Amino acid sequence: MNTPYRTIWISDLHIGSTQCQADTLLDFLKHNDSEKLYLVGDIIDFWALSKKMYWPRDHNTIIQKILRKARHGTQIIYVPGNHDENVRDYDDYVFGDIIVKKSDIHTTKLGKRFLVVHGDEYDTIAQHHQWMARLGSVGYDWLIEINRVLRMVRRLLGIQSHFSLAAFVKFKVKNVVQFISHYEESIVRTLKNEGLDGVICGHIHHAEIKDIEGFLYVNTGDFVESCTAIVEHHDGSLELLKWRKQETELLTHQMEPVLPDIG
Repeated sequence: MNTPYRTIWISDLHIGSTQCQADTLLDFLKHNDSEKLYLVGDIIDFWALSKKMYWPRDHNTIIQKILRKARHGTQIIYVPGNHDENVRDYDDYVFGDIIVKKSDIHTTKLGKRFLVVHGDEYDTIAQHHQWMARLGSVGYDWLIEINRVLRMVRRLLGIQSHFSLAAFVKFKVKNVVQFISHYEESIVRTLKNEGLDGVICGHIHHAEIKDIEGFLYVNTGDFVESCTAIVEHHDGSLELLKWRKQETELLTHQMEPVLPDIG
C-alpha cells in the first residue's frame, strides 16, 4: 500500500553514477505517492557520465517510474543542481509533463512559503572554485565505491544495519562539519529577509530540519549515502524520512519537529 503525501522532495539521486542507490530509490518511489514531487537537483550526474558511461537498466527504470508518476497526475518540478547544471538552460520548459525551474516557491497547507533550490548557489567552493569542488567529488566517489564493497560484505555476513563510510568520515573531519554549518548559516543569512518562512535544498548530502533564528532550514539529504526525503503531510507538517527497502527491512523513519509557527 502506498503512502500518500501532499508533497515530496528528493535530491542528489546521482543517476548515471555508481553512487546512486537505485534499488532503494525505486523502492521509495514504489511505496510513496504525492500530489507534488520536487526533484531538487543532482538528479542525473552529468559529471560522472562525462568521465564514464554508466547507465544500468535500473537507472532507466527510475526515469520511467518518475515519468509514469507525471502521466498519472503528480505535479513534478525539476530544480537542477551543479551536477546537472546544463538543465538550467531550460528554465520553464516542460519535458514529458515535468517542468524545469531554476528555483520555485512552495506554499504549504499551513500557508508557509519555502524557497526550493538545489543550494550550490550558496556554496562558495562550488561557485568560485569549481576545480576544487570536482577534486572533492573524486575523493567522495572513492569513499562511495569503498562503501559499496563494504555494503556487499555486510549483506553476505547477514548484517542488515545501514552504514555509510562517507557519512562516517564526513562527521569525523572537523573542517567538513564546519563547512556544513557555514553552508546552512549562509543560506539562512541570505534568505531570511526575503519574505520567506524557510528554504528546502539539497547539495551537501546532509538531511536536516532545523529552525535557525526563526527561519526553517530544510535539507532533503540524498539517495547516495543516507537515502532520505522530505515530505509534507496533508495537514502541512514536514517530516524527514530515512528510507530502507520494504522488501528487506521494516521502514525506519525519523520524526522531526513539525513546522513551527514562525509567523
